[in-house]
Amino acid sequence: MLRSPFFYFIIPLFLFSCQEKKIINNDNESIRKEALALRDKADENYEKQNFNTAFYEFNRSKALYETLKDSANIAYILIQMASIQQVNGDYYGSKETVTEALPYTKKNKNHTACINNILGIADKELSLYDDAIFYYKKSVDDFINLSEKQGPLSNIAAVNIQQKKYDNAITILEFLLESPLSKKILMEKVKENQKSSFNDNLGYAYFKKGFDKKGFDLMNEGLQIRIKTKDTYGSIESYLHLADYYSKKDLQKSDENALLAYNTATKLNSVDERLEALQILISNNHSAQDTKYVQKYFALNDSIIKVRNNFKNKFAKIKYDSKKEKDENEKLRLEKAENELSLQKASYMRIVFVIVFVFLVILIAILIRYYKNKNKAIEFKTSYDTETRIAKKIHDELANDVFNVIAFTESQSLSAESTRENLLQKLDDIYGRVRGISRENNSIDTGINFTRSIKEMLSAYNTRERNIIVTNLEEINWESIDDMKKITISRILQELMVNMKKHSKANLVVIKFESDLKTIFINYMDNGVGCEKSTIVKNGLQNMVNRIIAVNGTIDLETEPDKGFRVKITMPEQTLIKA
Repeated sequence: MLRSPFFYFIIPLFLFSCQEKKIINNDNESIRKEALALRDKADENYEKQNFNTAFYEFNRSKALYETLKDSANIAYILIQMASIQQVNGDYYGSKETVTEALPYTKKNKNHTACINNILGIADKELSLYDDAIFYYKKSVDDFINLSEKQGPLSNIAAVNIQQKKYDNAITILEFLLESPLSKKILMEKVKENQKSSFNDNLGYAYFKKGFDKKGFDLMNEGLQIRIKTKDTYGSIESYLHLADYYSKKDLQKSDENALLAYNTATKLNSVDERLEALQILISNNHSAQDTKYVQKYFALNDSIIKVRNNFKNKFAKIKYDSKKEKDENEKLRLEKAENELSLQKASYMRIVFVIVFVFLVILIAILIRYYKNKNKAIEFKTSYDTETRIAKKIHDELANDVFNVIAFTESQSLSAESTRENLLQKLDDIYGRVRGISRENNSIDTGINFTRSIKEMLSAYNTRERNIIVTNLEEINWESIDDMKKITISRILQELMVNMKKHSKANLVVIKFESDLKTIFINYMDNGVGCEKSTIVKNGLQNMVNRIIAVNGTIDLETEPDKGFRVKITMPEQTLIKA
Protein backbone atom coordinates (compact mmCIF):
# COMPACT_ATOMS: atom_id res chain seq x y z
CA MET A 1 0.00 0.00 0.00
CA LEU A 2 1.36 3.44 -1.01
CA ARG A 3 1.82 6.09 1.68
CA SER A 4 2.39 9.80 1.29
CA PRO A 5 5.62 11.39 2.65
CA PHE A 6 3.49 12.80 5.51
CA PHE A 7 3.05 9.26 6.88
CA TYR A 8 6.78 8.96 7.58
CA PHE A 9 6.84 12.52 8.91
CA ILE A 10 4.11 11.77 11.49
CA ILE A 11 5.68 8.57 12.94
CA PRO A 12 8.69 10.22 14.67
CA LEU A 13 6.54 13.11 15.85
CA PHE A 14 4.07 10.65 17.42
CA LEU A 15 6.86 8.76 19.22
CA PHE A 16 8.39 12.01 20.45
CA SER A 17 4.98 13.22 21.65
CA CYS A 18 4.40 10.04 23.67
CA GLN A 19 7.79 10.36 25.39
CA GLU A 20 7.09 14.02 26.17
CA LYS A 21 3.65 13.21 27.65
CA LYS A 22 5.18 10.54 29.92
CA ILE A 23 7.71 13.03 31.35
CA ILE A 24 5.02 15.72 31.78
CA ASN A 25 2.65 13.28 33.57
CA ASN A 26 5.36 12.31 36.07
CA ASP A 27 6.11 15.96 36.70
CA ASN A 28 2.40 16.75 37.19
CA GLU A 29 2.03 14.03 39.83
CA SER A 30 4.89 15.56 41.82
CA ILE A 31 3.28 19.02 41.59
CA ARG A 32 -0.11 17.60 42.69
CA LYS A 33 1.40 16.08 45.84
CA GLU A 34 3.16 19.33 46.75
CA ALA A 35 -0.01 21.38 46.14
CA LEU A 36 -2.12 19.06 48.33
CA ALA A 37 0.42 19.15 51.17
CA LEU A 38 0.47 22.98 51.12
CA ARG A 39 -3.35 23.15 51.06
CA ASP A 40 -3.65 20.79 54.07
CA LYS A 41 -1.08 22.83 56.04
CA ALA A 42 -2.96 26.01 55.18
CA ASP A 43 -6.25 24.49 56.44
CA GLU A 44 -4.56 23.56 59.73
CA ASN A 45 -3.20 27.07 60.23
CA TYR A 46 -6.61 28.54 59.30
CA GLU A 47 -8.25 26.48 62.08
CA LYS A 48 -5.56 27.69 64.49
CA GLN A 49 -6.21 31.29 63.34
CA ASN A 50 -2.63 31.64 62.05
CA PHE A 51 -4.07 33.64 59.20
CA ASN A 52 -0.90 35.13 57.73
CA THR A 53 0.77 31.72 57.43
CA ALA A 54 -2.44 30.16 56.10
CA PHE A 55 -2.83 32.87 53.45
CA TYR A 56 0.77 32.39 52.29
CA GLU A 57 0.40 28.59 52.05
CA PHE A 58 -2.98 28.84 50.31
CA ASN A 59 -1.50 31.19 47.74
CA ARG A 60 1.47 28.89 47.02
CA SER A 61 -0.89 25.92 46.70
CA LYS A 62 -3.12 27.88 44.30
CA ALA A 63 -0.15 28.65 42.04
CA LEU A 64 0.63 24.92 41.77
CA TYR A 65 -3.01 23.99 41.12
CA GLU A 66 -3.09 26.63 38.37
CA THR A 67 -0.25 24.76 36.67
CA LEU A 68 -2.41 21.62 36.83
CA LYS A 69 -5.58 23.54 35.81
CA ASP A 70 -7.41 22.02 38.82
CA SER A 71 -10.50 24.27 38.93
CA ALA A 72 -12.12 22.76 42.04
CA ASN A 73 -9.07 23.28 44.27
CA ILE A 74 -8.36 26.75 42.87
CA ALA A 75 -11.94 27.84 43.68
CA TYR A 76 -11.79 26.38 47.22
CA ILE A 77 -8.44 28.06 47.97
CA LEU A 78 -9.56 31.47 46.68
CA ILE A 79 -12.68 31.27 48.90
CA GLN A 80 -10.50 30.52 51.95
CA MET A 81 -8.10 33.36 51.10
CA ALA A 82 -11.03 35.80 50.76
CA SER A 83 -12.31 34.70 54.18
CA ILE A 84 -8.90 35.44 55.73
CA GLN A 85 -8.90 38.91 54.15
CA GLN A 86 -12.34 39.58 55.68
CA VAL A 87 -11.16 38.53 59.13
CA ASN A 88 -8.47 41.21 58.82
CA GLY A 89 -10.84 43.89 57.51
CA ASP A 90 -9.63 43.87 53.88
CA TYR A 91 -13.15 43.79 52.42
CA TYR A 92 -12.31 45.22 49.02
CA GLY A 93 -9.43 42.78 48.70
CA SER A 94 -11.70 39.87 49.69
CA LYS A 95 -14.21 40.83 46.98
CA GLU A 96 -11.43 40.93 44.40
CA THR A 97 -10.09 37.53 45.50
CA VAL A 98 -13.45 35.79 45.63
CA THR A 99 -14.47 37.23 42.24
CA GLU A 100 -11.31 35.66 40.84
CA ALA A 101 -12.77 32.29 41.90
CA LEU A 102 -15.97 32.59 39.81
CA PRO A 103 -14.52 31.21 36.53
CA TYR A 104 -13.38 28.08 38.39
CA THR A 105 -16.71 27.09 39.98
CA LYS A 106 -17.97 25.09 36.93
CA LYS A 107 -21.57 24.99 38.17
CA ASN A 108 -20.48 23.85 41.65
CA LYS A 109 -23.42 25.21 43.66
CA ASN A 110 -21.63 25.00 47.01
CA HIS A 111 -18.74 27.08 45.72
CA THR A 112 -20.97 29.73 44.14
CA ALA A 113 -23.07 29.86 47.33
CA CYS A 114 -19.96 30.45 49.47
CA ILE A 115 -18.71 33.09 47.03
CA ASN A 116 -22.01 34.98 47.12
CA ASN A 117 -22.13 34.78 50.94
CA ILE A 118 -18.61 36.25 51.18
CA LEU A 119 -19.55 39.03 48.75
CA GLY A 120 -22.59 39.73 50.91
CA ILE A 121 -20.50 39.94 54.09
CA ALA A 122 -18.06 42.33 52.43
CA ASP A 123 -20.83 44.64 51.20
CA LYS A 124 -22.52 44.56 54.59
CA GLU A 125 -19.28 45.65 56.31
CA LEU A 126 -18.90 48.37 53.68
CA SER A 127 -22.50 49.51 54.46
CA LEU A 128 -23.72 48.55 50.97
CA TYR A 129 -26.80 46.91 52.43
CA ASP A 130 -28.89 46.43 49.28
CA ASP A 131 -25.95 44.80 47.51
CA ALA A 132 -25.31 42.61 50.54
CA ILE A 133 -28.90 41.33 50.55
CA PHE A 134 -28.70 40.68 46.80
CA TYR A 135 -25.68 38.38 47.28
CA TYR A 136 -27.11 36.72 50.40
CA LYS A 137 -30.28 35.83 48.46
CA LYS A 138 -28.18 34.34 45.64
CA SER A 139 -26.33 32.30 48.26
CA VAL A 140 -29.65 31.01 49.68
CA ASP A 141 -30.74 30.00 46.15
CA ASP A 142 -27.45 28.17 45.49
CA PHE A 143 -27.46 26.13 48.71
CA ILE A 144 -29.62 22.99 48.54
CA ASN A 145 -30.30 22.09 52.20
CA LEU A 146 -31.96 24.29 54.80
CA SER A 147 -29.02 23.55 57.12
CA GLU A 148 -26.79 25.35 54.63
CA LYS A 149 -29.33 28.10 53.90
CA GLN A 150 -29.59 29.07 57.59
CA GLY A 151 -26.33 31.06 57.50
CA PRO A 152 -27.15 33.45 54.61
CA LEU A 153 -30.78 33.76 55.83
CA SER A 154 -29.52 34.85 59.24
CA ASN A 155 -27.17 37.32 57.50
CA ILE A 156 -30.12 38.81 55.60
CA ALA A 157 -31.94 39.31 58.90
CA ALA A 158 -28.87 41.03 60.38
CA VAL A 159 -28.74 43.45 57.43
CA ASN A 160 -32.50 44.09 57.76
CA ILE A 161 -31.86 45.15 61.38
CA GLN A 162 -29.14 47.55 60.17
CA GLN A 163 -31.68 48.94 57.64
CA LYS A 164 -34.30 49.23 60.43
CA LYS A 165 -36.53 46.77 58.56
CA TYR A 166 -37.32 44.99 61.80
CA ASP A 167 -40.46 43.18 60.59
CA ASN A 168 -38.47 41.50 57.79
CA ALA A 169 -35.77 40.45 60.24
CA ILE A 170 -38.34 39.08 62.72
CA THR A 171 -40.09 37.04 60.01
CA ILE A 172 -36.83 35.39 58.91
CA LEU A 173 -35.49 34.72 62.42
CA GLU A 174 -38.80 33.28 63.72
CA PHE A 175 -38.84 30.94 60.71
CA LEU A 176 -35.30 29.81 61.54
CA LEU A 177 -36.21 29.20 65.19
CA GLU A 178 -39.76 27.87 64.92
CA SER A 179 -40.20 26.00 61.60
CA PRO A 180 -40.22 22.20 62.24
CA LEU A 181 -37.29 21.38 59.95
CA SER A 182 -35.16 24.29 61.17
CA LYS A 183 -36.01 23.41 64.80
CA LYS A 184 -34.84 19.84 64.18
CA ILE A 185 -31.56 21.09 62.72
CA LEU A 186 -30.93 23.46 65.66
CA MET A 187 -31.34 20.56 68.13
CA GLU A 188 -27.93 19.26 67.00
CA LYS A 189 -25.17 20.19 69.44
CA VAL A 190 -23.00 21.73 66.75
CA LYS A 191 -25.85 24.15 65.98
CA GLU A 192 -26.16 25.54 69.55
CA ASN A 193 -24.08 28.63 68.75
CA GLN A 194 -26.22 29.28 65.68
CA LYS A 195 -29.38 29.04 67.79
CA SER A 196 -27.97 31.53 70.31
CA SER A 197 -27.22 33.96 67.47
CA PHE A 198 -30.80 33.64 66.11
CA ASN A 199 -32.23 34.27 69.61
CA ASP A 200 -29.99 37.26 70.21
CA ASN A 201 -30.73 38.91 66.84
CA LEU A 202 -34.46 38.19 67.11
CA GLY A 203 -34.54 39.72 70.62
CA TYR A 204 -32.62 42.78 69.37
CA ALA A 205 -35.07 43.20 66.48
CA TYR A 206 -38.06 42.97 68.90
CA PHE A 207 -36.37 45.51 71.20
CA LYS A 208 -35.83 47.92 68.27
CA LYS A 209 -39.45 47.35 67.25
CA GLY A 210 -40.59 48.44 70.75
CA PHE A 211 -41.25 45.09 72.40
CA ASP A 212 -38.77 45.58 75.23
CA LYS A 213 -39.76 42.65 77.50
CA LYS A 214 -39.89 40.06 74.73
CA GLY A 215 -36.71 41.44 73.22
CA PHE A 216 -34.81 41.37 76.53
CA ASP A 217 -35.87 37.77 77.28
CA LEU A 218 -34.66 36.51 73.88
CA MET A 219 -31.35 38.46 74.07
CA ASN A 220 -30.73 37.16 77.59
CA GLU A 221 -31.57 33.60 76.51
CA GLY A 222 -29.08 33.92 73.65
CA LEU A 223 -26.37 35.17 76.04
CA GLN A 224 -26.95 32.29 78.51
CA ILE A 225 -26.57 29.73 75.68
CA ARG A 226 -23.32 31.41 74.62
CA ILE A 227 -21.97 31.37 78.20
CA LYS A 228 -22.96 27.70 78.55
CA THR A 229 -21.31 26.67 75.27
CA LYS A 230 -18.27 28.95 75.96
CA ASP A 231 -18.93 30.90 72.76
CA THR A 232 -16.73 33.77 73.91
CA TYR A 233 -16.68 35.57 70.56
CA GLY A 234 -20.49 35.34 70.22
CA SER A 235 -20.97 36.74 73.73
CA ILE A 236 -19.47 40.06 72.55
CA GLU A 237 -22.51 40.63 70.29
CA SER A 238 -24.89 39.76 73.16
CA TYR A 239 -23.18 42.24 75.52
CA LEU A 240 -23.32 44.99 72.87
CA HIS A 241 -27.04 44.41 72.24
CA LEU A 242 -27.78 44.47 75.99
CA ALA A 243 -25.67 47.62 76.42
CA ASP A 244 -27.79 49.27 73.73
CA TYR A 245 -30.97 47.98 75.46
CA TYR A 246 -29.96 49.45 78.86
CA SER A 247 -28.70 52.77 77.41
CA LYS A 248 -32.24 54.20 77.66
CA LYS A 249 -33.13 52.46 80.96
CA ASP A 250 -30.11 51.98 83.22
CA LEU A 251 -26.84 53.69 82.21
CA GLN A 252 -24.85 51.77 84.81
CA LYS A 253 -25.96 48.40 83.42
CA SER A 254 -25.39 49.71 79.91
CA ASP A 255 -21.80 50.62 80.86
CA GLU A 256 -21.31 47.22 82.54
CA ASN A 257 -22.34 45.32 79.40
CA ALA A 258 -20.35 47.65 77.15
CA LEU A 259 -17.24 47.12 79.29
CA LEU A 260 -17.79 43.32 79.23
CA ALA A 261 -17.98 43.51 75.45
CA TYR A 262 -14.86 45.75 75.29
CA ASN A 263 -12.77 43.52 77.57
CA THR A 264 -13.80 40.29 75.79
CA ALA A 265 -13.11 41.84 72.38
CA THR A 266 -9.70 43.04 73.64
CA LYS A 267 -8.77 39.49 74.73
CA LEU A 268 -9.79 38.14 71.29
CA ASN A 269 -8.21 41.09 69.42
CA SER A 270 -11.58 41.84 67.81
CA VAL A 271 -11.08 45.50 66.96
CA ASP A 272 -14.47 46.36 65.36
CA GLU A 273 -16.36 45.17 68.43
CA ARG A 274 -14.01 47.15 70.72
CA LEU A 275 -14.78 50.31 68.73
CA GLU A 276 -18.53 49.62 68.96
CA ALA A 277 -18.29 49.14 72.74
CA LEU A 278 -16.36 52.41 73.11
CA GLN A 279 -19.03 54.23 71.04
CA ILE A 280 -21.69 53.09 73.53
CA LEU A 281 -19.57 54.14 76.51
CA ILE A 282 -18.94 57.56 74.92
CA SER A 283 -22.62 58.05 74.09
CA ASN A 284 -23.58 57.26 77.70
CA ASN A 285 -21.54 60.43 78.47
CA HIS A 286 -20.09 59.88 81.95
CA SER A 287 -18.03 63.04 82.08
CA ALA A 288 -15.30 61.68 84.36
CA GLN A 289 -14.55 58.78 82.10
CA ASP A 290 -15.72 60.21 78.80
CA THR A 291 -12.35 61.72 77.88
CA LYS A 292 -10.56 58.42 78.50
CA TYR A 293 -12.97 56.50 76.25
CA VAL A 294 -12.75 59.11 73.49
CA GLN A 295 -8.97 58.93 73.56
CA LYS A 296 -9.10 55.13 73.47
CA TYR A 297 -11.55 55.25 70.59
CA PHE A 298 -9.40 57.50 68.39
CA ALA A 299 -6.18 55.67 69.26
CA LEU A 300 -7.81 52.35 68.46
CA ASN A 301 -9.37 53.66 65.24
CA ASP A 302 -5.99 54.98 64.06
CA SER A 303 -4.42 51.67 64.99
CA ILE A 304 -6.98 49.61 63.09
CA ILE A 305 -6.48 51.68 59.94
CA LYS A 306 -2.72 51.10 60.12
CA VAL A 307 -3.13 47.39 60.89
CA ARG A 308 -5.57 46.86 58.04
CA ASN A 309 -3.37 48.76 55.64
CA ASN A 310 -0.48 46.56 56.78
CA PHE A 311 -2.60 43.46 56.15
CA LYS A 312 -3.55 44.74 52.68
CA ASN A 313 0.08 45.38 51.83
CA LYS A 314 1.11 42.05 53.32
CA PHE A 315 -1.53 40.14 51.33
CA ALA A 316 -0.56 41.98 48.14
CA LYS A 317 3.11 41.19 48.76
CA ILE A 318 2.31 37.52 49.40
CA LYS A 319 0.43 37.37 46.09
CA TYR A 320 3.26 39.13 44.27
CA ASP A 321 5.97 36.95 45.82
CA SER A 322 3.92 33.84 45.11
CA LYS A 323 3.47 34.79 41.46
CA LYS A 324 7.18 35.51 41.18
CA GLU A 325 8.00 32.18 42.82
CA LYS A 326 5.50 30.42 40.55
CA ASP A 327 7.12 31.94 37.48
CA GLU A 328 10.58 30.93 38.69
CA ASN A 329 9.42 27.39 39.54
CA GLU A 330 7.70 27.11 36.19
CA LYS A 331 10.89 28.23 34.50
CA LEU A 332 12.96 25.66 36.44
CA ARG A 333 10.41 22.94 35.69
CA LEU A 334 10.49 23.72 32.00
CA GLU A 335 14.30 23.76 31.98
CA LYS A 336 14.33 20.38 33.71
CA ALA A 337 11.84 18.93 31.24
CA GLU A 338 13.79 20.38 28.33
CA ASN A 339 17.01 18.80 29.61
CA GLU A 340 15.31 15.42 29.97
CA LEU A 341 13.88 15.66 26.46
CA SER A 342 16.94 17.10 24.74
CA LEU A 343 18.58 13.75 23.88
CA GLN A 344 15.38 12.22 22.48
CA LYS A 345 14.49 15.43 20.75
CA ALA A 346 17.86 15.70 18.97
CA SER A 347 17.59 12.25 17.39
CA TYR A 348 13.95 12.65 16.44
CA MET A 349 14.57 16.08 14.95
CA ARG A 350 17.33 14.71 12.74
CA ILE A 351 14.91 12.17 11.34
CA VAL A 352 12.24 14.81 10.91
CA PHE A 353 14.70 17.15 9.19
CA VAL A 354 15.72 14.50 6.65
CA ILE A 355 12.10 13.60 5.90
CA VAL A 356 11.07 17.24 5.57
CA PHE A 357 14.04 17.98 3.31
CA VAL A 358 13.23 15.05 1.00
CA PHE A 359 9.57 16.01 0.98
CA LEU A 360 10.37 19.65 0.11
CA VAL A 361 12.71 18.59 -2.72
CA ILE A 362 9.98 16.38 -4.20
CA LEU A 363 7.37 19.11 -3.74
CA ILE A 364 9.55 21.76 -5.40
CA ALA A 365 10.25 19.42 -8.34
CA ILE A 366 6.52 18.77 -8.76
CA LEU A 367 5.68 22.48 -8.60
CA ILE A 368 8.38 23.40 -11.15
CA ARG A 369 7.10 20.74 -13.53
CA TYR A 370 3.50 21.82 -12.99
CA TYR A 371 4.17 25.51 -13.71
CA LYS A 372 6.32 24.69 -16.74
CA ASN A 373 3.51 22.61 -18.19
CA LYS A 374 0.97 25.26 -17.27
CA ASN A 375 2.96 28.03 -18.96
CA LYS A 376 3.47 25.90 -22.06
CA ALA A 377 -0.28 25.25 -22.19
CA ILE A 378 -1.03 28.97 -21.86
CA GLU A 379 1.49 29.86 -24.55
CA PHE A 380 0.12 27.17 -26.86
CA LYS A 381 -3.49 28.29 -26.35
CA THR A 382 -2.58 31.96 -26.92
CA SER A 383 -0.70 31.08 -30.08
CA TYR A 384 -3.52 28.83 -31.25
CA ASP A 385 -6.19 31.50 -30.60
CA THR A 386 -4.13 34.12 -32.48
CA GLU A 387 -3.52 31.81 -35.45
CA THR A 388 -7.20 30.82 -35.55
CA ARG A 389 -8.31 34.44 -35.46
CA ILE A 390 -5.88 35.45 -38.26
CA ALA A 391 -6.84 32.41 -40.34
CA LYS A 392 -10.53 33.26 -39.95
CA LYS A 393 -9.93 36.85 -41.02
CA ILE A 394 -7.91 35.73 -44.07
CA HIS A 395 -10.61 33.24 -44.98
CA ASP A 396 -13.54 35.57 -44.38
CA GLU A 397 -12.10 38.84 -45.59
CA LEU A 398 -9.36 38.00 -48.16
CA ALA A 399 -9.96 34.58 -49.72
CA ASN A 400 -13.14 35.58 -51.54
CA ASP A 401 -11.60 38.87 -52.74
CA VAL A 402 -8.50 37.08 -54.08
CA PHE A 403 -10.70 34.49 -55.81
CA ASN A 404 -12.77 37.29 -57.38
CA VAL A 405 -9.58 39.01 -58.64
CA ILE A 406 -8.36 35.74 -60.19
CA ALA A 407 -11.73 35.22 -61.88
CA PHE A 408 -11.68 38.85 -63.08
CA THR A 409 -8.25 38.48 -64.70
CA GLU A 410 -9.31 35.25 -66.41
CA SER A 411 -12.52 36.70 -67.83
CA GLN A 412 -11.37 40.18 -68.76
CA SER A 413 -8.85 41.44 -71.26
CA LEU A 414 -6.08 43.33 -69.45
CA SER A 415 -5.24 45.33 -72.55
CA ALA A 416 -8.03 47.79 -71.86
CA GLU A 417 -7.07 50.73 -69.67
CA SER A 418 -10.28 50.62 -67.62
CA THR A 419 -9.82 46.91 -66.92
CA ARG A 420 -6.26 47.43 -65.68
CA GLU A 421 -7.41 50.30 -63.42
CA ASN A 422 -10.21 48.15 -62.05
CA LEU A 423 -7.74 45.32 -61.34
CA LEU A 424 -5.32 47.69 -59.61
CA GLN A 425 -8.15 49.05 -57.45
CA LYS A 426 -9.12 45.53 -56.37
CA LEU A 427 -5.51 44.67 -55.56
CA ASP A 428 -5.17 47.92 -53.58
CA ASP A 429 -8.26 46.99 -51.55
CA ILE A 430 -6.76 43.56 -50.81
CA TYR A 431 -3.49 45.24 -49.78
CA GLY A 432 -5.40 47.54 -47.42
CA ARG A 433 -7.11 44.56 -45.82
CA VAL A 434 -3.79 42.78 -45.33
CA ARG A 435 -2.38 45.90 -43.64
CA GLY A 436 -5.44 46.08 -41.39
CA ILE A 437 -4.97 42.48 -40.22
CA SER A 438 -1.28 43.15 -39.68
CA ARG A 439 -2.06 46.28 -37.69
CA GLU A 440 -4.49 44.40 -35.41
CA ASN A 441 -1.88 41.82 -34.44
CA ASN A 442 1.33 43.82 -34.39
CA SER A 443 2.95 45.23 -31.23
CA ILE A 444 1.45 48.35 -29.64
CA ASP A 445 3.49 51.47 -28.90
CA THR A 446 2.87 52.19 -25.20
CA GLY A 447 5.35 55.05 -24.99
CA ILE A 448 5.00 58.76 -25.78
CA ASN A 449 3.38 57.93 -29.16
CA PHE A 450 0.54 55.94 -27.57
CA THR A 451 -2.19 58.52 -28.24
CA ARG A 452 -1.00 59.01 -31.81
CA SER A 453 -1.11 55.23 -32.48
CA ILE A 454 -4.67 55.14 -31.06
CA LYS A 455 -5.73 57.98 -33.37
CA GLU A 456 -4.12 56.31 -36.39
CA MET A 457 -5.84 53.02 -35.61
CA LEU A 458 -9.25 54.70 -35.24
CA SER A 459 -8.77 56.87 -38.31
CA ALA A 460 -8.42 53.73 -40.42
CA TYR A 461 -12.16 53.18 -39.88
CA ASN A 462 -13.03 56.77 -40.84
CA THR A 463 -14.61 56.89 -44.31
CA ARG A 464 -16.73 59.25 -46.38
CA GLU A 465 -19.80 57.38 -45.13
CA ARG A 466 -18.66 56.97 -41.51
CA ASN A 467 -17.46 59.63 -39.04
CA ILE A 468 -15.35 58.60 -36.01
CA ILE A 469 -15.24 61.28 -33.25
CA VAL A 470 -12.73 60.92 -30.38
CA THR A 471 -12.82 63.34 -27.42
CA ASN A 472 -10.57 63.95 -24.37
CA LEU A 473 -7.97 61.37 -25.45
CA GLU A 474 -5.12 63.74 -24.62
CA GLU A 475 -6.75 64.74 -21.28
CA ILE A 476 -5.79 61.42 -19.69
CA ASN A 477 -2.41 61.25 -17.93
CA TRP A 478 -1.23 58.21 -19.92
CA GLU A 479 2.27 58.34 -18.41
CA SER A 480 0.88 57.21 -15.02
CA ILE A 481 -0.92 54.21 -16.55
CA ASP A 482 0.93 50.91 -16.87
CA ASP A 483 1.68 49.30 -20.23
CA MET A 484 -0.68 46.35 -19.70
CA LYS A 485 -3.62 48.71 -19.36
CA LYS A 486 -2.62 50.66 -22.48
CA ILE A 487 -2.39 47.44 -24.49
CA THR A 488 -5.80 46.36 -23.14
CA ILE A 489 -7.39 49.71 -24.08
CA SER A 490 -5.92 49.56 -27.59
CA ARG A 491 -7.14 45.98 -28.20
CA ILE A 492 -10.61 46.82 -26.82
CA LEU A 493 -10.94 49.79 -29.19
CA GLN A 494 -9.79 47.63 -32.12
CA GLU A 495 -12.42 44.99 -31.33
CA LEU A 496 -15.12 47.66 -30.98
CA MET A 497 -14.17 49.09 -34.37
CA VAL A 498 -14.13 45.67 -36.05
CA ASN A 499 -17.49 44.81 -34.48
CA MET A 500 -18.92 48.16 -35.59
CA LYS A 501 -17.64 47.73 -39.15
CA LYS A 502 -18.93 44.16 -39.50
CA HIS A 503 -22.32 44.45 -37.78
CA SER A 504 -23.35 47.98 -36.90
CA LYS A 505 -23.72 49.84 -40.26
CA ALA A 506 -23.20 53.04 -38.24
CA ASN A 507 -22.33 56.34 -39.88
CA LEU A 508 -21.46 58.08 -36.58
CA VAL A 509 -19.24 56.76 -33.79
CA VAL A 510 -18.36 58.76 -30.64
CA ILE A 511 -15.62 57.64 -28.23
CA LYS A 512 -15.18 59.72 -25.07
CA PHE A 513 -12.34 59.33 -22.52
CA GLU A 514 -12.58 60.54 -18.87
CA SER A 515 -10.55 60.10 -15.66
CA ASP A 516 -10.96 60.98 -11.95
CA LEU A 517 -7.31 60.21 -11.03
CA LYS A 518 -8.34 56.76 -9.75
CA THR A 519 -10.45 55.34 -12.59
CA ILE A 520 -10.47 55.55 -16.39
CA PHE A 521 -13.89 55.80 -18.09
CA ILE A 522 -14.36 54.99 -21.80
CA ASN A 523 -17.81 55.68 -23.28
CA TYR A 524 -18.47 54.28 -26.77
CA MET A 525 -21.65 55.09 -28.75
CA ASP A 526 -22.72 54.50 -32.38
CA ASN A 527 -25.99 55.01 -34.26
CA GLY A 528 -25.95 51.61 -35.93
CA VAL A 529 -28.64 48.95 -36.22
CA GLY A 530 -27.99 47.54 -32.70
CA CYS A 531 -28.99 44.01 -31.71
CA GLU A 532 -30.62 41.90 -29.01
CA LYS A 533 -28.66 42.20 -25.77
CA SER A 534 -28.64 38.41 -25.29
CA THR A 535 -26.59 38.02 -28.51
CA ILE A 536 -23.88 40.59 -27.65
CA VAL A 537 -21.24 38.16 -26.36
CA LYS A 538 -21.84 35.84 -29.28
CA ASN A 539 -21.37 38.79 -31.62
CA GLY A 540 -17.56 38.75 -31.45
CA LEU A 541 -17.13 40.66 -28.16
CA GLN A 542 -16.16 37.83 -25.78
CA ASN A 543 -12.43 38.62 -26.11
CA MET A 544 -13.13 42.25 -25.20
CA VAL A 545 -15.10 41.24 -22.07
CA ASN A 546 -12.30 38.88 -20.99
CA ARG A 547 -9.65 41.58 -21.44
CA ILE A 548 -11.58 44.04 -19.26
CA ILE A 549 -12.15 41.46 -16.49
CA ALA A 550 -8.42 40.60 -16.57
CA VAL A 551 -7.52 44.17 -15.52
CA ASN A 552 -10.24 44.32 -12.80
CA GLY A 553 -12.42 46.52 -14.98
CA THR A 554 -16.17 46.52 -15.58
CA ILE A 555 -18.22 46.74 -18.77
CA ASP A 556 -21.83 47.71 -19.31
CA LEU A 557 -23.36 47.02 -22.76
CA GLU A 558 -26.61 48.71 -23.84
CA THR A 559 -28.30 47.97 -27.15
CA GLU A 560 -31.63 47.30 -28.78
CA PRO A 561 -32.53 46.65 -32.40
CA ASP A 562 -32.49 49.93 -34.44
CA LYS A 563 -31.37 51.94 -31.39
CA GLY A 564 -27.61 51.85 -31.77
CA PHE A 565 -24.91 50.38 -29.55
CA ARG A 566 -23.44 51.80 -26.29
CA VAL A 567 -20.57 50.56 -24.17
CA LYS A 568 -19.46 51.96 -20.79
CA ILE A 569 -16.06 50.74 -19.63
CA THR A 570 -14.38 51.52 -16.28
CA MET A 571 -11.03 50.30 -15.07
CA PRO A 572 -8.70 51.30 -12.20
CA GLU A 573 -5.58 53.22 -13.15
CA GLN A 574 -3.44 50.67 -11.23
CA THR A 575 -3.98 47.23 -12.72
CA LEU A 576 -3.93 43.96 -10.82
CA ILE A 577 -3.88 41.13 -13.33
CA LYS A 578 -6.08 38.23 -12.28
CA ALA A 579 -4.58 34.74 -12.30
